[in-house]
Amino acid sequence: MGRREVREQVFKLLFRVEFNPREEMPQQEAFFFEDEENKMAQEGCAEVTQKFNRILEKLDDIDGELNGRVQGWNTERMGKVDLTILRLAVYEILYDETIPTRVAINEAVELAKRYGQDSSSAFVNGVLAKFA
Repeated sequence: MGRREVREQVFKLLFRVEFNPREEMPQQEAFFFEDEENKMAQEGCAEVTQKFNRILEKLDDIDGELNGRVQGWNTERMGKVDLTILRLAVYEILYDETIPTRVAINEAVELAKRYGQDSSSAFVNGVLAKFA
């Protein structure tokens, strides 16, 4: 499974954080991988799960970074899709040394184009420029 596919699966799983208490995330993770659309090889599941759990561990720090760098916005006002994409990208920029910053930003913009609203890609790009 390629990095882009892993990133997209992590995004989909991370999106569930907005609708479920954190203590329910292990069950949500199980439901996620049971869904026919998300079935993948065992090694792909492990990679998605590992990255997802690392992001969950850092979620409060990531939100703090976002709130500290974005003027006129905070994580409570952001759209759920945009926020999820930003959380994933900020994790990659700040905590994943294997992914170059420009790649994290580019992939986040692509996710925003695919899953967000018309203005999402520009918003995500603008926010992430503050991390570059």
